[in-house]
Amino acid sequence: MRFLVGGYTTDMDGTADGIGLLTAGDADSTSAGVLSWRGTLASAPSPSWVAKHPTLDVVYATLEGAGAVQAFREQGPDQWVALGQPTPVGAAPCHILAGRERLFVTCWGDGQVVQVELDADGGIRGSATADAASDPYAGYDQEPRVSHAHQSIVVAPGVVATTDMGFDLVRFWRTGSRAPRLMQEVTLPRGSGPRHGILHPSGHLYIVAELSCELFVLAPDEAGMWHVVGGTPLGAGTLDGDTAAELAPSPDATLLYAGVRGSNTIAVMRVAGDGEAVSPLALVEAGVDWPRHHLVVGDGVLVAGQRSNDVVVLAVDARGIPGRVATRTEVPSPTCLLRLP
Repeated sequence: MRFLVGGYTTDMDGTADGIGLLTAGDADSTSAGVLSWRGTLASAPSPSWVAKHPTLDVVYATLEGAGAVQAFREQGPDQWVALGQPTPVGAAPCHILAGRERLFVTCWGDGQVVQVELDADGGIRGSATADAASDPYAGYDQEPRVSHAHQSIVVAPGVVATTDMGFDLVRFWRTGSRAPRLMQEVTLPRGSGPRHGILHPSGHLYIVAELSCELFVLAPDEAGMWHVVGGTPLGAGTLDGDTAAELAPSPDATLLYAGVRGSNTIAVMRVAGDGEAVSPLALVEAGVDWPRHHLVVGDGVLVAGQRSNDVVVLAVDARGIPGRVATRTEVPSPTCLLRLP
């Protein structure tokens, strides 16, 4: 299997040189084969998130320190070249949702949500910034807060949800026009810091909160309005000062895996009922320092250790719980893993 690796370069105090290539295991197993770092495929300043176009051999990277996004096209075996120039979007862009005709880019630094239009070849041809968020807790105290948009998730045809860590919001947008149109906002508890999420096959939206280390469950009512319908702490073993990172499902969607930085663990949660009930199952060692991102692939969990400069594969047992480190390789400041077809 091949994986593109996003990372931090010197402008973000990292050691990467751009987008890299990682190979792991074989066609059926990530934990039974060799994990190997193949080096840098495309030089770029801090490509912290990498997303692939659904049909074209084009990927997009957030150049987090530069406040821009950049397209790259595959040009031969293990070689990617820039497609056009970097496009400014906002301060510290940290996530891209890639569609056939447009990208959704979320900016941690200033909270901007930017819709980027694509041409037929996957190149970037224009952008429009969505309406800024307002703090639902404004006036709670005298210290103003800053919007920090973090991720975009498709939740229905033509509808995208975005998380805002700074304002504790999940915002829902209608897409298709030149700029996204705000449909609804769901407010989470103050200081929870919603970061990343996934849409479950049941139709529930799971959101992991970075600052409070909780998992929230959202669902739409018959009118299509979203509400919080459940939630749980990630586990009794999380520590003060821990921050949650990525959220990923098991292949059968019965389990959820959340990375926890600080204690450097992976929280495993069970999904029950019709998807509205979640409960902690286990809290295991991540095997790295600062588990920034992880993927569940085959019989293993790949974990990117941003501060330990490595990627590991954790073998998963019959219950779906990660255990020992099956294989490890040095990777410079990894922040994102993207499996290639």
